[in-house]
Amino acid sequence: MSIPLLDLKAQYLTIKAEINQAVSRVLDSCRFILGPEMKALEEEIALYCGTNEAVAVGNGTDALILTLKALGIGPGDEVITTPFTFFASAETIAQVGATPVFADIDPVTLNLDLDKLDAKITLRTRAIIPVHIFGQMVDVERIMEIASRHDLKVIEDAAQAIGAEYKGKKAGSLGHAGTFSFFPTKNLGAYGDGGMIVTNDEHLAAELRMLRFHGCRIKYYHEKAGYNSRLDEIQAAILRVKFRYLDQWNEARREKAGLYDRLLQSLPLTLPGQDPYAKQIYHLYVLRSKKRDNIIKYLSAAGVATGIYYPLPLHLQRAFRDLGYKEGDLPVAEQACKEALAIPCYPELTKVQQKEIAALLIEFLS
Repeated sequence: MSIPLLDLKAQYLTIKAEINQAVSRVLDSCRFILGPEMKALEEEIALYCGTNEAVAVGNGTDALILTLKALGIGPGDEVITTPFTFFASAETIAQVGATPVFADIDPVTLNLDLDKLDAKITLRTRAIIPVHIFGQMVDVERIMEIASRHDLKVIEDAAQAIGAEYKGKKAGSLGHAGTFSFFPTKNLGAYGDGGMIVTNDEHLAAELRMLRFHGCRIKYYHEKAGYNSRLDEIQAAILRVKFRYLDQWNEARREKAGLYDRLLQSLPLTLPGQDPYAKQIYHLYVLRSKKRDNIIKYLSAAGVATGIYYPLPLHLQRAFRDLGYKEGDLPVAEQACKEALAIPCYPELTKVQQKEIAALLIEFLS
């Protein structure tokens, strides 16, 4: 038995003809940068998310950096985010010269604990970056209420959550801006890097478009020192094909997660927590157990791949040691990093494979 954590080849084979046709279309056009495929994808994503604007960029990390820069956030400013996420969520804050401030997470959803936010806000705080971890949205409406009281900006890091919803509203549509990653492993993944920013603020969108193209609105006339961060036409064409399948694939992930929930409910494991108002799209299906490392070894020996998300919380990373955090400061996040593991959960995974994985977990834990 060999079951990968994610099978991109299996997905590609289901849409191979459409993908190849889309790539050929771009090659025939010889339009490779800032062309019609990228513009069409921006329109499609904006319509899907329910926002006025969408701005395509080179990757999800750039999406955050450019949004922070466009909002005027930089040296002397503080931005609150979660320590239980991929490094880019906080790295980008540091990249623009601001200071990441970490708040602990909710023990059920593993998203930011919103009861901990007010205590982290200071006179230097300029923004909050909530992360919709593993495809489950946090309550952005409540974050917006907190932000409004303190005149803060809210940037949704929806890198793992395209298509997720909270009270019927799409990820990325509730904050001042929302950012997505199209890294190949995401629910909507390119065949390379890619990213997108969505917003209802037309001025912000115009600023983002300027920044992504070397700080100019008219070629060779530069208003600011910007960036080179544009989504390639080939990647945009590929994403447009895959985007047509996104809801179908997300629903398949939800079905796989539901089967796991039923198969594993009696085991001494913590299953993915649910916010009753959130529509999860299961970028990852993450279990928690104090026996995590032994479970990983057992599954690996049987040919089942797993992943640790995340082995070390951001506040304890060497890159942020100057911020002065120490072990024990954010105990919920620290515990999650010791216990969390992802098991295979993707649209092409079969019920037979899921039952084999569950049988192994039952065998080990019983």
